[in-house]
Amino acid sequence: MSNKKNQVIVVSGASWGDEGKGKAVDFLSSKADIVVRFQGGNNAGHTVIVEGKKYKFHLIPSGVIQNKTIVIGNGVVIDPEVLFKEIEMLESEGFHPDLKVADTAHVIFPFHKLLDGLEEDSKGKYAAGTTKRGIGPTYSDKASRYGIRVFDILNEKIFRPKFERLYELKLKMYKVLSDTPKDWELNKEEIFNQYIEFGKRLKPYVIQTAYYLNKAIDEEKYVLFEGAQGALLGIDHGMYPYGTSSITWAGGVPGGAGVGPTRIDYILGVIKAYTSRVGTGPVPTELDGDLAHQIREQGHEYGTTTGRPRRVGWIDLFNLKYTCMLNNYDGLTLTLLDALAGVETLKICTGYRLNGELLDSWPIHSELIEECVPEYIDMPGWAPKSAEEWTKIAEQGYDALPTEIKNYIQKIEDILGRKIVIVSIGPDRKDTIIREEIW
Repeated sequence: MSNKKNQVIVVSGASWGDEGKGKAVDFLSSKADIVVRFQGGNNAGHTVIVEGKKYKFHLIPSGVIQNKTIVIGNGVVIDPEVLFKEIEMLESEGFHPDLKVADTAHVIFPFHKLLDGLEEDSKGKYAAGTTKRGIGPTYSDKASRYGIRVFDILNEKIFRPKFERLYELKLKMYKVLSDTPKDWELNKEEIFNQYIEFGKRLKPYVIQTAYYLNKAIDEEKYVLFEGAQGALLGIDHGMYPYGTSSITWAGGVPGGAGVGPTRIDYILGVIKAYTSRVGTGPVPTELDGDLAHQIREQGHEYGTTTGRPRRVGWIDLFNLKYTCMLNNYDGLTLTLLDALAGVETLKICTGYRLNGELLDSWPIHSELIEECVPEYIDMPGWAPKSAEEWTKIAEQGYDALPTEIKNYIQKIEDILGRKIVIVSIGPDRKDTIIREEIW
């Protein structure tokens, strides 16, 4: 083994998603050879800003802007139409993605998207606020072993019987869920032919990615795994049912990429300086009114995928302690500190009370969280600054940060028991302070 400090790194969202993982991955990709998505689908929205130029990704790993080899692993569900739009966008910007796609990744079809909305409507108060991109129904088919994988659409003889079985099943589901069951307008042959064409376009990218990644690690290449969504949205350890359908914490890497857990050297958690959330479910520290509007506007808190305004609130270190335990983070990235500028007094949630009793652990269950009252400590805020001033501070380094920010960071570190190794004080790649090199 060489003298590399860390060779395989995972970037994992520690909260409800939208923590700034895209920027963290883009920044770290400068030293990576390969960047890998291992779960989720185009319900993810990762934004990268370089010299004022904004790139938005839903499927393609954020490392593509650094001209790295990018891999979409078996744990991702793929909408081919979205994937090709992203490839075309990149090519129009002068990038030529070195893309590898897992032959065992599952494929999203139009009926998945149609049923996503109908299923969501049928859930009533348990609706998760899905993006209606067909993600959940595709994962459901995967678990039920009805699913169609990338390999299948490369061969018409293999694809035909699987597709016809799935199409008829979805038609039956539509008739049960829809108020207008006669309005099914998805033509079987049109969809089949469209996906055969998608298969032809995908074929040059398709490989057995588990073999590829393990061989790359054996050859001592730097590999960066990019998580989508956040740990609190995960299907197993998130706030069920108000989440997504994949394994969103670092434990999703072995299953979603075929790389053993002991091959991971470093797990980086990404947290915001405050809480944000798209979708339904209780958020104990949620704000409303003018203060919520101020933070939302300063943080540009609108969904990359949906455009919906995000719910915002004070930072919740109680649920972050839970995700730090779950992922066993080696270090943290703290983002969006600039978005809190101008708030005179900041609150940090340190725990919850349920029926007057201070809890020892995050209660996980939404029915309990709804009844919880957050416990806060107050911290002084910091003055607003121009974008140019934030960039200058980033160039000067950590010591140039306002004392109030450094105190805020120290308090978070003390409570979470984790070091904040990367600090982000603006949307651009250059608005980043590295406190500890992790490669």
